[in-house]
Amino acid sequence: MTEVESRYRNARMAHWDSVVARKTDPERIGAFYHRSLEHYYQMMVQPGLRVLELGCGGGDLLAALRPSFGVGVDFSAEMIKIARSRHPECQFIEADIHDSALMGQATEEPFDVIILSDLINDLWDVQTVFENMRRWCHPRTRIIINFYSNLWKMPLGLVKRLGKGADLLPQNWLAQNDVVNLLRLAGFEAVTDRSKILLPLPLAFLSVFFNRFLANIVPFRWFCLTNFIVARPAAVRDAVKPHPSVSVVVAARNEAGNIEHILRRVPKLGSRTQIVFVEGHSSDNTYETIEAQIKLHPEKDISLYRQTGKGKGDAVRLGFQKADGDILMILDADMTVPPEDLPRFVDAIASGKGEFVNGVRLVYPMEDQAMRFFNILGNKFFSLAFSWLLEQPIKDTLCGTKVMWREDYQHLSANRAYFGDFDPFGDFDLLFGAAKLNLKIVEMPVRYRSRTYGDTNIDRWRHGWMLLKMVIFAARRIKFI
Repeated sequence: MTEVESRYRNARMAHWDSVVARKTDPERIGAFYHRSLEHYYQMMVQPGLRVLELGCGGGDLLAALRPSFGVGVDFSAEMIKIARSRHPECQFIEADIHDSALMGQATEEPFDVIILSDLINDLWDVQTVFENMRRWCHPRTRIIINFYSNLWKMPLGLVKRLGKGADLLPQNWLAQNDVVNLLRLAGFEAVTDRSKILLPLPLAFLSVFFNRFLANIVPFRWFCLTNFIVARPAAVRDAVKPHPSVSVVVAARNEAGNIEHILRRVPKLGSRTQIVFVEGHSSDNTYETIEAQIKLHPEKDISLYRQTGKGKGDAVRLGFQKADGDILMILDADMTVPPEDLPRFVDAIASGKGEFVNGVRLVYPMEDQAMRFFNILGNKFFSLAFSWLLEQPIKDTLCGTKVMWREDYQHLSANRAYFGDFDPFGDFDLLFGAAKLNLKIVEMPVRYRSRTYGDTNIDRWRHGWMLLKMVIFAARRIKFI
């Protein structure tokens, strides 16, 4: 450590030791801002995870997340003393997070979530801290960072000069691109970024209007106080599971003419390929056809279930419940997405390039009649709406081919009550759930083919109105919170 760095560190230690009483006073100016941060972190971190907070201060944020194992680290002895007295359910360590040797006290076990809240603006060397984090990461760890916006440099300086709060020493004023680049240099990949808290004052209706609504709309979002970035360790092939098995779920209603082709054309996927058919109240002989094909293909791992509920979404949920592969994927029984494309989806998720792989039909030219004009317009509208909602590019929401890890689906299913069982298609249930879990969504372009048998089960006007209602519902649960 150089002399300049040592002076910088000691000055900040002395500063945070001296302001500990003000920082931990629930009635202080700024308390509303920190309660708002707790709210947003609780939306992004589900209870019961292993959580590490770097720069934990008094430990209130860490404790609010209800971790199964929570560790907070701070170099202020007074802050750590307060944290230990207030939150004995968590472990708190006095250490400088720049020093990887001292940080070794935390634990040798990895964490599910690592938090840096209002910290990187105050660090001597952000990249070193990011690099030190890697030792506590497993391949699925999420890094969540929030930091002050550059546009608030002058307002916060004015508040400090007036003696009204903002206990800040000179800061690193970092743009979002700066942080994304530093994460990349340290071996991490940004998943989402968003801006929050336009009005950091408890002004009843005005605070709700500014922070829940205006903060999510351009140009108002450009003026938010804090930026959030969610990141993950950069993809390493086979880091999650080296030889995954794959379950292909096929929801089939009035698709008797396609069953033989599905079994003939689905390639070998992963270490084991399971095909799970869910038949849904067909008026033709789809169920009997699948039974007959199972007998003709004893060498294949095929299961068949009869749907009791209604809708493709219900069928997919039954199929995912019965599937036992490491990777779960959907193949539409009409084969408008060719089964020969499925290995690309498996490679994208098994390599770590993505954690939720979404098929996209709107890149390559389509076969004649594969999708009608108004259906294309509807898909483009919902693409824009969902990209805005989920803070990740979503070009095609209704392509039936979607792929995710079974472990992630189990977490999604356990938290389904947050959105409710409202999606008859299943696509939005999975997209919303993946975004709520901070999964990295990647898109896989496919060539969309015309049906060769049967008619579509989608009514573009009735179902389009239903989709619009789901967008409005999701906005209330994801965006305007």
